[in-house]
Amino acid sequence: MKPATRTVFVTGATGYIGGRLVPRLLEAGFRVRCLARDPARLQGRPWLGQVEVVAGDCLRAETLPAAMQGAEVAFYLVHSMAGGYDFEQRDVLAARNFAPSAKQAGVQRVIYLGGLGDPDTALSEHLRSRQETGAVLREAGVPVTEFRAPVIVGSGSLSFEIIRYLTERLPVMICPRWLYTRVQPIAIRNVLDYLVAALDTPKSTGHIIEIGGADVLTYGDLLRGYAKARGLRRWLVPVPVLTPRLSSYWVHLVTPVPAAIARPLIQGLRNDVVVRDNLARELFPTIKLLDYDTAVRLALANLETGQVESAWSDALASSQGDAAPVLLATHEGIILERRQRLVQAPCAVVYGAFTRLGGETGWLCMNWAWTVRGFVDRMLGGVGLRRGRRDPQDVRAGDAGDFWRVEAVELDRLLRLRAEMKVPGRAWLEFQVEPVDARTSRLSQTAFFAPRGLAGLL
Repeated sequence: MKPATRTVFVTGATGYIGGRLVPRLLEAGFRVRCLARDPARLQGRPWLGQVEVVAGDCLRAETLPAAMQGAEVAFYLVHSMAGGYDFEQRDVLAARNFAPSAKQAGVQRVIYLGGLGDPDTALSEHLRSRQETGAVLREAGVPVTEFRAPVIVGSGSLSFEIIRYLTERLPVMICPRWLYTRVQPIAIRNVLDYLVAALDTPKSTGHIIEIGGADVLTYGDLLRGYAKARGLRRWLVPVPVLTPRLSSYWVHLVTPVPAAIARPLIQGLRNDVVVRDNLARELFPTIKLLDYDTAVRLALANLETGQVESAWSDALASSQGDAAPVLLATHEGIILERRQRLVQAPCAVVYGAFTRLGGETGWLCMNWAWTVRGFVDRMLGGVGLRRGRRDPQDVRAGDAGDFWRVEAVELDRLLRLRAEMKVPGRAWLEFQVEPVDARTSRLSQTAFFAPRGLAGLL
């Protein structure tokens, strides 16, 4: 069957892997249907007009069968880790909803990306959850191709961002004993190679396939390799007293990754994650694996040119959990402050100014105060300012920008940000520009706050 006549169903299109897989599938000629809890989160994707988008949630089983109807293959790229400490239960529930729905809709195969690790060892909660999800997906009887991947190296990936920030910010790193744990890092483009190739590799159906890059290294080697690529001198000092909890707090302070996400990842660092068989090479002999140094150079090149297709923070889950974004509404209890001024510039120029705020550009007024607010937020367990921006100029719905989330964007007209810092209530910041005449625009800045309890009112 020709690719153009085959419909592929993709979950997690707003996330890191899914956001990069969709354009690869389109390039290969497949018809793509994306599932999104909030379809507006896909605004700004260059491929949006080429795909079908359906609203649905893997945690709500009733939304799934109709969404998958007519799809031949479904990619399951859902992960609840960013949603809180109960991610294991949520992962199982989502998979338990998805698998029977796929069977009911007539899906012929599910392709799932899980975590690499020897199941006969004492795996961390994170790795165990990834593998248990694969087992649950198989329960309904739909054939599953399960890829198990280690650390993924790519611009914007969670693992790479931790490595990048730690190495960039710390000349001397006090590291736990997991510094010597073995790992087989894989480039994001090789992960996508495997996922796309599986569609035309029937022999991969029903298999658990371990994938990894060209090198087997230690986590210490990953840090040193990044430092070498950046021309940095770094010293690693292993100590036996850093627990996963203490390490996660350290990562929380130094990197954009919150402790709640860092802790399960760090717990998994005690497990060797190395490919134990040659099945991947036998099934996909034409895929050329990149070594770690090359993967790092490619990731850095994308960061330097601003060509970051997706980032780990694109996922809907945030410091406020994975509840659907609250759409801005005017009702009793919301406090707002609106400021306006006339600007001697056309709307496109004004729009370009306020959509570049945050990240390296910073905030144009009292940037020091924003920095202090970000530091306080990190101390309280929030996301702080270190997430920066996916791109210094381009902005789209769902992007993270410092401690904000882009909730809505309209070209040359509007940008609405939803607060994700620790705050007793809900808050938004909106910029809107409208033309007055050919040379003049009216800029409106509105802050909305829906306080919660006495602390919010204070």
